[in-house]
Amino acid sequence: MFSTFNPLRKRMRLYFSLILFCFCFLGLAQETETEPTRVQATIISSTTKEPLVEVNVVNLNQVIGTTTNDEGMFDIRAKVNDTLHFSYLGYKSIKVRVTNDWIKFGNTEIEMTDEALALEEVVVNQLKLTGYLEVDIKQIPIRTNNRFRISGIPNQGYEGGQTNVVNKVLGAIFNPADFLYKMFGKKPNQMRKLKEMKKDDEIRNQLAKRFDREMLTVLLQVDKYDLDEIVNQCNYSRDFIRSANDLQILDAISECYEEYKVLNRNNERIRNKRKTQP
Repeated sequence: MFSTFNPLRKRMRLYFSLILFCFCFLGLAQETETEPTRVQATIISSTTKEPLVEVNVVNLNQVIGTTTNDEGMFDIRAKVNDTLHFSYLGYKSIKVRVTNDWIKFGNTEIEMTDEALALEEVVVNQLKLTGYLEVDIKQIPIRTNNRFRISGIPNQGYEGGQTNVVNKVLGAIFNPADFLYKMFGKKPNQMRKLKEMKKDDEIRNQLAKRFDREMLTVLLQVDKYDLDEIVNQCNYSRDFIRSANDLQILDAISECYEEYKVLNRNNERIRNKRKTQP
């Protein structure tokens, strides 16, 4: 009886140890996944191979930012598959995804290309004019980026390369509420980032120095036209849109979005109330 019980007891201890080990391993894995990870890198010029100082670095997933130091190095909180956005005056902005190797091996070098070198080659064809209008006019290339003027709005025009740009402008003018609903309603995740962007001091400092709207368009995933049109439909003047820095534009959109949410909730209550009425 004792000889039979002793192996069973040992086997139970072994099973218990294995179960305890599995729980500890799973707990350690979860803890490792939730722990904040940091990545480092050095930003250099692709032409001079020299470090670039004060490059703007933003983690688009966690909405936090930093800048490179005097050695071109930066350190930022990030996890695997996070996307980092790099921008620097005179250089082409780039996005880099955080990989396991980057986290594992630590500091790496990232090259940024001068904008002058990043421009696509432009081919200029010389026009051979004959002096006959009917012949020469056929040689003039047709441009698609026309400028449209809308009657009733003095000294205002809109640049557009496609026909739907005109429709977008007309829709924004005659149906401003619909425009804001489409912009705010279709991008709730991006608009929720507004609060996170305003909380991060480094991002606010970067935006206060910029007027190009690039970081805003990347973070909110809208183009520059829609970004300006959101501010315009929120009753800010064209002069404000032209002169404001990126931080002021961020605050304007954030304030407008909060007002939109309040109005949207009120409209929802009214619609629900009408449905319940006999």
